[in-house]
Amino acid sequence: MFELLLNQQIYQRVVQELVPAASKFLWITTADIKDMHVAAGKRYRPFLAVLSELVGQGVAVRLIHAKEPGERFRKDFDRYPDLVSSDLFERALCPRLHTKAIIADGKWAFVGSANLTGAGLGCKGPHRRNFEAGFLTDDAASIEALMEEIDQLFLGEYCRKCQRRQFCPEPLDGE
Repeated sequence: MFELLLNQQIYQRVVQELVPAASKFLWITTADIKDMHVAAGKRYRPFLAVLSELVGQGVAVRLIHAKEPGERFRKDFDRYPDLVSSDLFERALCPRLHTKAIIADGKWAFVGSANLTGAGLGCKGPHRRNFEAGFLTDDAASIEALMEEIDQLFLGEYCRKCQRRQFCPEPLDGE
């Protein structure tokens, strides 16, 4: 299955339905990262609360981003002890990362243009959000290839040959 998702559909299908349904692991890659909020009934809450709940349920969450998060994200992040101290939550920074993808349980993946921001993946209204597009798939071969690429990045396989290393605050290869 390859399902084209546009604009608000991305938020509805991926963020509201599929992310909370992850039961083993959730990997998120994004270039930009901001203090994104999601609907919780008639109120809104930080997306970090969703990630924290998943970690609390035993779901391993990996978040890789290209830019340092803003002050509001960092302030919210510190409010969730499961994200700060749990071995189930991993966060890494790679300035060259431009991939925007969400993978859950190795069973489905979303790949598209949307960053982990309110205007990209968040619950902004239709007249305030970015114009975004992406594909949701359960194609095993595609998901396996994407996971291999993300895993190599996360493990620092590209660091030694990276010609932008001087701009990297924390090379993933640990050197």
